[in-house]
Amino acid sequence: MIQAPLDHDSLRTALEAAGLRSTSQRLAVYDQLAAMPHHPTAEEVFQAVRSSLPKISLATVYKALEALVAIGVVGRLNAADGAGPARYDARSDDHYHFRCLRTGTIHDLPTEFDPKLIEHLDPLLAEDLRRQGFQVTGYRLELLGYQRTDGRDA
Repeated sequence: MIQAPLDHDSLRTALEAAGLRSTSQRLAVYDQLAAMPHHPTAEEVFQAVRSSLPKISLATVYKALEALVAIGVVGRLNAADGAGPARYDARSDDHYHFRCLRTGTIHDLPTEFDPKLIEHLDPLLAEDLRRQGFQVTGYRLELLGYQRTDGRDA
C-alpha cells in the first residue's frame, strides 16, 4: 500500500518530537516534495517552492530537506556511483525505484515491497553475511534503465 503524504499536524508532531521547530519553510518544502511525481533534486524543489515562498534561498531548501531526512519523513537517494545530485523522496515506507540512466530521474515502482525478497533470491545469503560479521537490517532495490521521453518503448 502506498504511503500517503503527512498532513501538517503529523509533520509538526514529527519535527517537534525530534526537537526541531515546525517552520513555514519546512512545511512548504515537504508539501512541494510530496506533490512532485518523481524524486526531485534540492534545486528542483527550490525552483518549485519559490512560487509560494519567493524569498526562500537554496540553502534554506537544503537545510529543510536535511532536517526532514534526519527525522525520517523524507528519504535521500544517492546514485550508487556517487555521480549527480541527491534526490529526495517524500515516501518513508519501504518501496522500489526505477532510475533513468540518461536523466537521473527516479520514480517509484508500483510493485509491493517484499521483506523476504533476499531469502527468495538466495536463502543462504543472510546467514553467509552474518558469518562474515555483517548484520542485514534492510535492503533497497533500484532498477536501472532508460525512460523514453517520446512515449514509445525504449
